[in-house]
Amino acid sequence: MSSPNKPEIAPAANFIKNIVEADLAAGKHAQRRWAGQPGLAATHAAAPLDPAKIRTRFPPEPNGYLHFGHAKSILLNFGLAKQFGGRCHLRFDDTNPEKEEQEYVDAIVDSVKWLGCSWETEGETNLYQASNYFDWMAQFAEYLISTGNAYVDSQSPEEMRANRGTLTQPGKDSPFRGRSADENMDLFKRMQQGEFPDGTHILRAKIDMASPNINMRDPAIYRIRHATHHNTGDKWCVYPMYTFAHPIEDALECITHSICTLEFEDQRPFYDWLLERLAEGGLLQRPLPQQIEFSRLNLTYIVLSKRKLIQLVQEKHVNGWDDPRMPTLVGARRRGYSPDGFKLFMERVGVTKNDSLIDYVLFEDAQREVMNESDERRVAVLDPLKLIIDNYPAGQFEDCAVTNHPLHPELGTRTMPFGRELWIEGEDFQEVPEKGFRRLFPGNKARLKYGYIVECTGCDKDENGKVIAVHCTYLPDTKSGTPGADSVKVKGNLHWVSAAHAYPAEVRLYDRLFSVPAPGARREGDAPELERDFLDDLNPASKTVITAMLEPSLKDALPEQRFQFERHGYFAADRVDSKPGAPVFNRAVTLKDSWGKGA
Repeated sequence: MSSPNKPEIAPAANFIKNIVEADLAAGKHAQRRWAGQPGLAATHAAAPLDPAKIRTRFPPEPNGYLHFGHAKSILLNFGLAKQFGGRCHLRFDDTNPEKEEQEYVDAIVDSVKWLGCSWETEGETNLYQASNYFDWMAQFAEYLISTGNAYVDSQSPEEMRANRGTLTQPGKDSPFRGRSADENMDLFKRMQQGEFPDGTHILRAKIDMASPNINMRDPAIYRIRHATHHNTGDKWCVYPMYTFAHPIEDALECITHSICTLEFEDQRPFYDWLLERLAEGGLLQRPLPQQIEFSRLNLTYIVLSKRKLIQLVQEKHVNGWDDPRMPTLVGARRRGYSPDGFKLFMERVGVTKNDSLIDYVLFEDAQREVMNESDERRVAVLDPLKLIIDNYPAGQFEDCAVTNHPLHPELGTRTMPFGRELWIEGEDFQEVPEKGFRRLFPGNKARLKYGYIVECTGCDKDENGKVIAVHCTYLPDTKSGTPGADSVKVKGNLHWVSAAHAYPAEVRLYDRLFSVPAPGARREGDAPELERDFLDDLNPASKTVITAMLEPSLKDALPEQRFQFERHGYFAADRVDSKPGAPVFNRAVTLKDSWGKGA
């Protein structure tokens, strides 16, 4: 449940915002044209001026589920557009027909919406698919051929790799690099017509095989793939490479600031080269999109490698992509994490060009801070132990007033039934108390929160000596909220639920999926030849399923509704397994860090 007084998260300064502010001050993009959809303003000088001051984009490939790292990019791109009166596009970079599925498209849409971001602004709906630009891309490729800036290479993949060179040695020109423009155009059109099998030919940009940047050594821009595409069907049997498609997509959508992670920094020279060649021919409007790189998100105790995430799912180390232990956004949502917690965390992490490893504690702290402000309180007993109040009338019940949120009195109160038999936490009783123990033990008094002060008189045990019930007497004039509440001073304070009214529910206690900060990394003292498997670092205690006793109001919790269970942490009704009147709860995060740092 959310608080009506939840504070806004103020945007922090970063170097990308500084670039945007400088561009706006200089009027760099003031004359940019936008005809209402991608491509139409690329060369159309009569198109109206773009109403958006800037345009950013989030361009996921629909070949998997989004993870925590994607959240940083989503919030950055959509946040910049919102802050500076712009638009952010959601674009599916679906240029690889062999890996993409509609399932991933739908999941990405849901995750972006869940984070509170929208591609619909002032009548514009900026949801796009790169595959809808294939006609443009083919035309641009043919233009590069006609101007001598691209050629069809017929080397084998092995020959191309051998001739590419190394970081210290230049590459060698392909023997097909000198083909005429006419011959290259004929071959490329025949490639498009499906005349050749996969791998026979490839279209390459013609730049410089001696460039110190390997990415500029005649990079591939189109390859043959006889594969059905999830959007375009069997229309195409040639598909653009991502490095060719991506800058064109940006330009056709009038993107001003193309923000990506640092691994694309070496690709920026080709990004700029390609757009300049097309703009020289009048095929794109200026100013051209500017690529800007920032450091990706790296967190301890998780893995964000797509290969490793797939392995976790396929080998059933987790229960699917939305397993609440997975660092995917569908997993985070199911676990009960808050989108506002993601926003607060990303603001605190900031945007820089320096790679760093962020302690997962900081992420959990941000989640706790948001949840503490927003989530109503409820009572749950996770390790139930029967408490019998011997001098309370059998069959009698009364209501105790309970505050919904101590920080927000405007959220009101509710009542909890109180009776002779209650459930308390097993850890709240010790027959022989350890030093400093202040809760129930024979002869000691403690308060039942929202109820009465009780004095422990003893306990019952089973044949194995295990305590199965605790006995006490209550002081009738000490009920919370009455004049006698402070008449007796005690140090212990216990939470409880009525045994007659409690809702027994499945509760899943989730913890970190891995038990070490850097899963799979070599440890001090490891033999030099040792290669460690990240799966060896899985945390066997990452999920514990219990049956807890909950206050009766929780029986009506709706899927994804989240509460603070007093003393225990923040819990959400599972969005998949909860049923009407029978919610299942997941622990999102504890009240304090149990991995070495206080919350």
